[in-house]
Amino acid sequence: MSLSEPEVRTVGYLSTVRGRFFRAVVPGYEQNALSGSVRAGRYSRPHQPTLYLSSSEAGVTAAMMAHAGLTDRWHVLQFDVNAADVFDLRASRALDEVRRKAGDPLSAWQEIAEHGGEPASWHARDWIESIGAKGLIDPSRKVPGLWHLVLFSWNVPGSPIVS
Repeated sequence: MSLSEPEVRTVGYLSTVRGRFFRAVVPGYEQNALSGSVRAGRYSRPHQPTLYLSSSEAGVTAAMMAHAGLTDRWHVLQFDVNAADVFDLRASRALDEVRRKAGDPLSAWQEIAEHGGEPASWHARDWIESIGAKGLIDPSRKVPGLWHLVLFSWNVPGSPIVS
């Protein structure tokens, strides 16, 4: 697979995504990189399986801005992804629909979660999953034009494949 931008084909609200993606991990965690996140995230409650990937190395750098202070050393790993049924939040009609049904997935979440609340983005994930999506495309808020792939399940029958 080339290092070009991943391919995205959309029908309705759901897309098929194929290509090379990137993930930053702390040193020593490389062998567990496909286990998913180990703490709460924009689209994941604590202990809720979620795999966060970026569509480019620049996307990894942008994403890590939100995690400043956790560590200053990251290893960037590459993965090939083949995923169907991915909800694309870059599409204005899709974003408007999820906002109407579940709240704004792009709104601030960290402080709400740290104080025991449930951010709108968690409710957005719930709604997106309820319509059959296996993940979502999340536009970068740090660098417009960049985007991330968030998978709710992977490498099990009926789910996206990440290798």
